[in-house]
Amino acid sequence: MNSYMDQAEQYVLHTYNRFPIVIESGDGVYLKDTDGKEYLDFASGIAVYALGYHYPGFDEALKEQIDKVMHISNLFYSAPLADAAEKVVKASKMSKVFFTNSGTEAIEGAIKAARKYAYLKDGRTDHEIIAMQHSFHGRSVGALSVTGNAHYQEAFRPLMGGVKFAEYNDLQSVLEQVNEHTCAIILETVQGEGGIYPATEEFLKGIRKVCDEKDILLILDEIQCGMGRTGEMFACEAYDVQPDIMTVAKALGCGVPVGAFLLNEKTAKASLVPGDHGTTYGGNPFATAAVSCVLDIFEKDQIVEHVREIAPYFEQKLDALVAEHDCLTARRGRGLMQGIVVGNGVTPGQIILEAQKEGLLVISAGSDVLRLVPPLVIEEKHIDEMAEKLSRAIAGVRKN
Repeated sequence: MNSYMDQAEQYVLHTYNRFPIVIESGDGVYLKDTDGKEYLDFASGIAVYALGYHYPGFDEALKEQIDKVMHISNLFYSAPLADAAEKVVKASKMSKVFFTNSGTEAIEGAIKAARKYAYLKDGRTDHEIIAMQHSFHGRSVGALSVTGNAHYQEAFRPLMGGVKFAEYNDLQSVLEQVNEHTCAIILETVQGEGGIYPATEEFLKGIRKVCDEKDILLILDEIQCGMGRTGEMFACEAYDVQPDIMTVAKALGCGVPVGAFLLNEKTAKASLVPGDHGTTYGGNPFATAAVSCVLDIFEKDQIVEHVREIAPYFEQKLDALVAEHDCLTARRGRGLMQGIVVGNGVTPGQIILEAQKEGLLVISAGSDVLRLVPPLVIEEKHIDEMAEKLSRAIAGVRKN
């Protein structure tokens, strides 16, 4: 493993502090490194591998598409594009979709669509977007501009103008920012990087109400919390709130790099037109074949229903861990998107490294939260194994 790590450090730009593990293969909900050590994966590529590794039928669908054609330009149609578009639009109850290569690009497209919608209403270019403190939407300049974390922003200013920040789950702080220039309000239905905070019903429904009253577009970022992770196909369904624009990625391709932004009928009819937006690779046959297959599997094998069934047991085991260890102070989250607050002299980083020794992969969210986002196909036996390994890891941190 050391030789691979040295090689990567020599040639790859150092923008990640990687863990000292070289992953070689995956099977089900386990990963294996080049030394043959196996890890129970409760990170799933940061909520990407919803179906785990080598889910029956998924690899075969990708290989079949490779044998046909992987890429054509968006000057032409393809069958996978048409199929994936219909399936994701119906699953989201939206109207139109634009496929991107990543979640960040989906956010960029959502911002452009919102600004174009407002521009077509009044011909002005001084519109504003309200975003949330402690949010995370990506690292491009546009996505950074609506990310409520100064640490990510400071070296890259000036960013996109016309962005104001309100407090997440504080409706009054949002209402105080709304004015005649506001064209959109953007938020994660469940904040991920900010520490696993689900929106409250009062907050989300209150924002939807003011958006309806003032013809402001509601943009929901479901890149991490969407695609079944919270026990609904999209997290906003639990609130009975429908956005005007929604961004998705991560589990949309279950390992194939693909994202999308979706628009409702009102927004799709009065925003982006030919020439306004594009991408060379977005929506190519290979990526959309993956999307189409993922959505078929979700429906056929009732993946969302499985999340609803298994989530209470997951929460129960995590609550037991919090009760057992004084360095774990709280749990929060929805479905299989859970965070445990770490304190009392212990950091998430210490637990993460010790867990790796035990053969368990978990990650962090913010400065004090241990994030658990396993494949959606986990079973009770995997949760039991996680709890045992995590408990030993915490004991190991305390011992050291």
